[in-house]
This record gives sequence, C-alpha cells and structure tokens, in this order.
Amino acid sequence: MTLINFWVAHRADMLGAIAQHLLLTLVATAAAIAIAVPLGIVAARRPRLGAVLLTFANIAQTVPSLAMFGFLVAAPLIGGVGARSALLVLILYALLPVMRNTVAGIQGIDRAARDAGVALGMTPKQLLLQVELPLAMPTMVAGVRVAAVGGVGAATIAAAIGAGGLGDYIFRGLSMTEPTLILAGAVPAALLALAVDASLGWLERAMTPGATRSRRVTARALVATGIALTLIVMGSFAVSGRWGPRVIIGSKNFSEQIILGELLAQVIERTTDLRVERRLNLGGTFISDQALRSGAIDAYVEYTGTALTAIFHQPTSRDHADVLARVIAAYAATDRTVLPSLGFNNTFAILVRAAEARRLNLTTISDAVAHTPSWKAAFGYEFLEREDGYKGLVQTYGLRFAETPHVMDLTLSYRALAGGSVDLIAGDATNGLIKGLDLTMLEDDRRYFPPYDAIPVVRTQTLAAHPALRTAIERLAGRISAEAMRQMNYDVDVSHRDAAVVAREFLDQLGLQSPAR
Repeated sequence: MTLINFWVAHRADMLGAIAQHLLLTLVATAAAIAIAVPLGIVAARRPRLGAVLLTFANIAQTVPSLAMFGFLVAAPLIGGVGARSALLVLILYALLPVMRNTVAGIQGIDRAARDAGVALGMTPKQLLLQVELPLAMPTMVAGVRVAAVGGVGAATIAAAIGAGGLGDYIFRGLSMTEPTLILAGAVPAALLALAVDASLGWLERAMTPGATRSRRVTARALVATGIALTLIVMGSFAVSGRWGPRVIIGSKNFSEQIILGELLAQVIERTTDLRVERRLNLGGTFISDQALRSGAIDAYVEYTGTALTAIFHQPTSRDHADVLARVIAAYAATDRTVLPSLGFNNTFAILVRAAEARRLNLTTISDAVAHTPSWKAAFGYEFLEREDGYKGLVQTYGLRFAETPHVMDLTLSYRALAGGSVDLIAGDATNGLIKGLDLTMLEDDRRYFPPYDAIPVVRTQTLAAHPALRTAIERLAGRISAEAMRQMNYDVDVSHRDAAVVAREFLDQLGLQSPAR
C-alpha cells in the first residue's frame, strides 16, 4: 500500500521516468538493429570476417556495465555524463544478440529455398530481400527481443551517470536504504521488461511463416505502435525539459546532496522564470565535476575541502578563508563560478557507536587509537582514494585495524556500524543517521580534515546567459546551518520523507513562498 501511495503522489515524475527509460531502450535497440543486421548479413556471407565481427561483439558483451559507463564518463569526447554515454553502452550490449541471430537465421535457411530463388532468376539482392530475410525474420526478431529486454535492465544503471529513467529511484533507495524507493523503480522496470518481451514475442510469432494474418493483428500492431510513439514523445519531453530557458541542477548520490539539489532547483523555480531540469543522484564527486565541466549540468553544490584536494589536487589547509579563496580561483580558471557558501561545514566525521564511546570514554580520534587494533573499519570508495582521506588519516593518528578496512557505500556503512558489523567509519558531520542510529562523532583533535563549506558551483557561461540565476541561488547564502542541514537529512534518512517535500518546507520557513504563476 505504501508503494502504491508513493506512485500516486509522484505520478508525474514516475511517468516521466518510465518514458525516459523506454526511450533509452527503444532508441538504443533501434540503433543496434541498424548496425547489427547489416553486419550480420556480411558475417553470414563471409564466415571468416563474421568470426571477427562476432568476437568484437562478444568482447563488448563481457565488459561489466559499470566499467563501461565509467570509461565513457571519463572520455567526454565520445561519451561524458548523460544520455549519450547511456545510449552508447546500451547499443554495444545489444549488438551481439541481434547480430548472432541474424547470422543464425540466414545460415539456417533450407538450401532448397535458396535454390528455388536462384532457379527463378533472382539476383543476390532479390534473393536476400525476398527469400532469406523473410525466412530469417522470426530468428532475427528473437535476437531483438533478447537485446531489448536486456536493455531495459541495463538502462537502470544508466541513472548513475545522469541519464534518468527508473534507475534514479533504485539508486536513491539504495543510498537511503529505503525499500519503497527501490521498489518504486524496480517494479515498473520489471513490468516494462515483461511488456517488451511479450510484445516482441507476439511479433516473433506473427512473422513466423504460415502465421495467420488478420485485421485483428493489424489493429493490434497499430495500437502498439501508437502507444510506443506516445511514450517516445513523452520521453523526449521529459528528457528535454519544459519549453523555455532552462538550467540543469545536479547532485551527488547521497541524501544531503539530493536535498541541496532540490533546494537550488526550487529556489530558482520560485524566484525566476527559468525552467529547471533535475539530474540528481549522479554519482560521486568526480562524476558530478565532470558533468559540470562538460555542460551536462549547470550547477551543483560542492564542498570546499573536497574541491581543493579531490578535484584540484592542491595541498590541504585548515583555514576556511584560505581554502575558499584557492577554490574560487581554481574554479574561475576553468570557467566556473563559486557563489557564497550556504552556511554550513560538512566535515568528515569519524564515527563509533555511542554505547561504545561511553563505555570506553572516547571523545577524540586520539582516544580511539589504543582500541583500533582490535576493531574493524569501513570507508566509502572516495575516502580510501582521496588526498584528504584514509591514508593521511592513519598517518596523522597512527591508526591500525584488525583487518583491511571494508569498502562500502557511504550510507550502508552507517547501518553496518550501528549493526556491529564494523566498529569505526568515516561519515558526514551533518548526516541525520548519526542521531537516528545513536552514533557518536569523535573530535578531530589533530585537525587533520580541512573545512568543507557547502558552496554552489555554477558554469560561468550559464550565469552570463541568465543573470537572475545568481540572485536566486544567493538567496540561500549563509541561511542553512549545520543543525538545519542535519535535521533535513534526518527527515529524509530516518523519517523516510521525500527530499523534495523536505526542501520545500525549509524554503517556506525561510519565507521564500512560491509565486503565483
């Protein structure tokens, strides 16, 4: 019942996500057919060349989808963040089943049928178009069926790079450990896969030689085509956004970032005539930064310490003003503008269970050093690699653990700590789960971590094109305290409230009422 209520409350967004998902799948499958069928014909005619072509398609099929997406995001000239990379990956994955079934269908034709065509004086082209392809069509459609159903599943992963679709809900649900959100994306994706499979299965049967053709079949085909075209139009509208000048707001893939993305989007919608497209839950720091560099998004909220060390690879500093000045200069050199801080510092937080902190009288990270040799630790992917992350932390404090730290999603690490699977993690100082799961933040008594003031970063070109954008975002400058951010995170992560609703209520409290339109 909770799932149904969620769908009803978010029906417009759900329809848009379904349309985006279907559009990605249909466009990728159509492109794969256009590429793979001619290659399959060539491969069937020339087996040696066909072996090479099928080997290439097999190799593409064996590369894990996340690795493929990651490679294309890191190569913006051919991919980058957004739908283009998603389409490239989906096309590559669809090539093998379509090509292989084209080869199998043509090579499986009875030799007598070919001989009859030759005896009638058909040219090779006529033989292909009038005999071979019609007879091979059921087998070819079976390959398209496999490719399309696989594409529906693979398209969910594309949400991680800002391509939209039902995967947005799945990734948000995973980051918040919220089953309703996961099911909100997974169930429609499964139903969509079943619908695509059933439709192409019917088409496969209808194209089998000797199958009955009737007006009913024609009517069904027309209805199915009409529905598909309607969804494509809806998907195009959803992908491109509403008419008029627009800006694209992005965010990283955890609750606080999604809330901040909503705050930016909603304050722009309330105070300007600009239309806002949301590409929230993009991924980690590097994906979000690449999206901003490439123009896939126009703005997102970054943290000064993260920008200084992880993006620009500059030496750390403990001085807020120094870090901010260096970050502003570094962004300006890459045609991006830093707007005033939102008002809170979301530093890394070294966390332990509150009960354990009380039992061992732990208040600082230094207090924990004597106990960590018998503890297990878990850290997020980025924390283990960043200049301001794990390596510097253990060197600064002399930390040792019972075993190599576990690597896991940041939000899941909170649950692992609370459940006793690990004994120490690195989280966020403003995370609502600290309160919700009864955790304790240890003081960084050696001041290892730099400041992480939340700053909106906007493409300079976008600000020049839409001057009202700066004024809108600066309405939030200095108005979000650490406590307010922690409470909003608590509402989303612990109370499982919708991030958009939480952001809207906060803006209402600030007096930024929605104008009448």
